[in-house]
Amino acid sequence: MFKEFKEFAIKGNALELAVGVIIGGAFQTIVKSLVDDIIMPFISIFIGDVDFSNWGFTIGNTTIAYGSFISAIVNFLLIAFSLFLVVKYVNKFNAKLEEAKKEEMKRISKIQKNNRFLGKFTKKIEIEDETAEDVNSTTKLCPYCFSEINKQATRCPHCTSNLKDV
Repeated sequence: MFKEFKEFAIKGNALELAVGVIIGGAFQTIVKSLVDDIIMPFISIFIGDVDFSNWGFTIGNTTIAYGSFISAIVNFLLIAFSLFLVVKYVNKFNAKLEEAKKEEMKRISKIQKNNRFLGKFTKKIEIEDETAEDVNSTTKLCPYCFSEINKQATRCPHCTSNLKDV
């Protein structure tokens, strides 16, 4: 049982979740400070006193503090908006990285295709330069696309050229 718990606790997902919760708590403190110390005082310049925490009414011996609820909603909306902005910019950054990776892969693929073509072309030249043909060989090069194909093929499977006349 301890072994199973150890495997669960050390797994990447549980560890990542724990780190996310800790960072989320720290981020909550930052956003709460942003709301309480910067945004609310700025809003109070235009609206007046924005401290909702004192708002409420009493029915009998019970106080309904709806102002605290309003403050919690405002804090939630500001935290959600802040997280939205962070995620938006992180996604934009990741999209740029992904695009750069795709461009690099295209460039590498193009180089590899050119190298394959040049390699096949030089093979063709080397084969033409040889006077004796390899009797044991079961393949030949297509004279049109320089792909290696079966020696008995009458049509190239790569470029579909007719090889009967060649």
